[in-house]
Amino acid sequence: MNDNELDTYIEAGRVAKTVLHKCAAEIKPGVGLAEIFDMVMDEISAAGVSHSFPPNISLNNCAAHDTASPDEERIFAEGDLIKLDIGTHIDGYIADTAVTVDLGDHASLCEASRAALDAAINVVAPEVVVSEIGAVVEETITSFGYKPIINLTGHGIARYNPHHGLSIPNTGRFGSAVLREDMVIAIEPFASTGSGMTHETPRGEIYQVVGDAPVRSPAGRKIMKKAEEMHGMPFARRWLNVPKAELALPTLLRQGNLFLYHCLSDVPESFVSQFEHTIIVTADGALVTTR
Repeated sequence: MNDNELDTYIEAGRVAKTVLHKCAAEIKPGVGLAEIFDMVMDEISAAGVSHSFPPNISLNNCAAHDTASPDEERIFAEGDLIKLDIGTHIDGYIADTAVTVDLGDHASLCEASRAALDAAINVVAPEVVVSEIGAVVEETITSFGYKPIINLTGHGIARYNPHHGLSIPNTGRFGSAVLREDMVIAIEPFASTGSGMTHETPRGEIYQVVGDAPVRSPAGRKIMKKAEEMHGMPFARRWLNVPKAELALPTLLRQGNLFLYHCLSDVPESFVSQFEHTIIVTADGALVTTR
């Protein structure tokens, strides 16, 4: 990694951190989910950088991949637990970070994932096997009396690719990949009061281009052209602003042009917390770009 790449990763992380905490502070009872989505997008744009995926705004037992729809009407309420996960990039160099906002009495659950993240960062170094990171995450979360979500992981990051290469597990039960100097990774422990496993729900608002089959409909062509602006990274239906998108999207999915990220949830009535940082593996350990 050259000095320019390093500096760009650090700047993307600085912006992501600033936007994340500014927008998280506005999540309160009575505020709309759509309002926070739009605020994140506006703040990222105002900072002169780009988003690397739609802001994930996931409530209560939903751990990931929820976001505002074009006609979003949900309002945050007392007792909610909200995961705000955002990504920025500068010329493809990505920062990915998340925080949990507690509108109820979930302080211990939040601290479990926050402490797990800090403990995991402390073991990051070249030649560390990723299962060692997962073991630290699992041990920390279970010490609080909760379960790590074992089928969600952290991940490698590459230019224009927010999920690249290795996975960083939240359990010590798997993961044989080895960290190398200059790797860019995201660690994101999820702590749950439920089963510790997520499942796909019918809801899905986030898409990604995965194929190039011919597209016949004008709306479909507009969607694919708009998606090109994301350089292959995920985008939200709310961001498209394409007339008749709701008619074209199912066809693009059937043809294999797009992939749909369904919301990932633990069992009903459970709660999930998440914290996340982007890290560059250095000779001395870890450089956290989003802290």
